[in-house]
Amino acid sequence: MLFNSFEFLIFLPIVFLLYWFVFKPLRWQNLFIVAVSYIFYGWWDWRFLILIAFTTLCSFASGIVLERLEGQRTKQKWVSAANITLNLLILCIFKYFNFFGELLGGIMGLFGGKAPHLDLIAPLGLSYFTFQSLGYVIDVYLHQTKAERNPLKYALFVSFFPCIFTGPIERKDHLMAQFEHPRRFDYDRIAGGLFRGLWGYVKKMVIADNIGVFVRAVYSAPDQHTGPYLLAASLLFSYQIYMDFSGCCDIAIGAARMLGFDLLENFNRPFAAKTYTELWNRWHMSLTNWFREYVYFPLGGNRVSKPRLFFNLLVVWAATGIWHGASWNFLI
Repeated sequence: MLFNSFEFLIFLPIVFLLYWFVFKPLRWQNLFIVAVSYIFYGWWDWRFLILIAFTTLCSFASGIVLERLEGQRTKQKWVSAANITLNLLILCIFKYFNFFGELLGGIMGLFGGKAPHLDLIAPLGLSYFTFQSLGYVIDVYLHQTKAERNPLKYALFVSFFPCIFTGPIERKDHLMAQFEHPRRFDYDRIAGGLFRGLWGYVKKMVIADNIGVFVRAVYSAPDQHTGPYLLAASLLFSYQIYMDFSGCCDIAIGAARMLGFDLLENFNRPFAAKTYTELWNRWHMSLTNWFREYVYFPLGGNRVSKPRLFFNLLVVWAATGIWHGASWNFLI
């Protein structure tokens, strides 16, 4: 179910009314949100629910096992490594298998081989809930957070429907802490969330989609357009991406706020940046922070030699590129 679908415009008001006026106790509210999150995610294809349930179960169990092995660092490393490997394996099979298969096939073709291929559809949101689960287990391993013992709250953390498709990539101590506190109906807060969501729809469906009409017309036949049109299409394409993505994040943040939750901000006026570094600190901030904390810093960050620094940056940006899409243009 997508944010800009007719089904979601029916889904959200029903969830809102039932959440605030029927399922009032905190425990029932949390259980209700887990149920509707699974309905939301499985609306496209119910079989993908097996994937998110498996990821949830594995990372939940890994967190508990890591705490029980306190003081046994070698065993903890094996548990965290197994969980990371399993999550990345699922991600690679569904999202990257054919990409790397084509790369391997190009090499094998020199020797008469054939590229391996799987007819699999990458589930929407797979990268988001995989990274969210990985971040949780890594935090438990590094003693930056405690393992969650309540399976209901952890399932809600992984599957929370406003942010499962477009982010932001949440942290356990930020989002899950909110599941423990009673929420009260606050008109001003709900109205603010509704306005944020409506502004997101304007950015996505009015601005981005209409810019897209012009950009597609130019990009589909560049030889039929003069320089000013090509320049305008290239500049507007960046703005289209920003309005599309940030608009969806506004809808997510607004929907969550209507239910009493605060999500992390994902954009901070990126085109007002004066340097590329500042741009990427303002753009898709939850993903940038994730790669900084879980990839860049463990590799040594910038407290290393120049060659190693360049290597660290290359690894992070290659991973960031391939995260956005399994194709050479994203990687390059």
